[in-house]
Amino acid sequence: MTDKMRWRYGDTNPVIAAVDSATVIEIGDLVYLDTDDAKPASSQADQGTETGNQSLFADNFLGVAMQRTRAGDTDPIRVATTGVFEFDCPGSTYELGDLVGVDEAAGGTALEDQQIAKVAAADQAIARVARRAPVAATNVLVDIRSTVMTGGI
Repeated sequence: MTDKMRWRYGDTNPVIAAVDSATVIEIGDLVYLDTDDAKPASSQADQGTETGNQSLFADNFLGVAMQRTRAGDTDPIRVATTGVFEFDCPGSTYELGDLVGVDEAAGGTALEDQQIAKVAAADQAIARVARRAPVAATNVLVDIRSTVMTGGI
């Protein structure tokens, strides 16, 4: 996916996160903390199930990338740990407060970097819906909460 500023409103409470030189992160990527470095969702090792992938990601959720990094770059990047962001999602209806997590890619072995989906349990969630979508929507406003920095949902 290409850079896409997804922030819409609210305090972002940014942190500056280290990035490995081999890691590529786009603006708008959902990122997790891997030991001491930020990585995009698709970099997470497959856990065998969508629920397993979402739960592990939620446990290590750092936030949304507000800067990009290319292969070979070692400069740290700014990551929003809170705020309301607009993300792509599978066509569905959404109610205020619905739990959402990272969506799994169609292949079933990786997570999407910039797409969310409804989840059944708080341990899979990285955000709550911040704008109702009573008709099937393909993007939705969500209020993110970094697990690493704020304790999550």
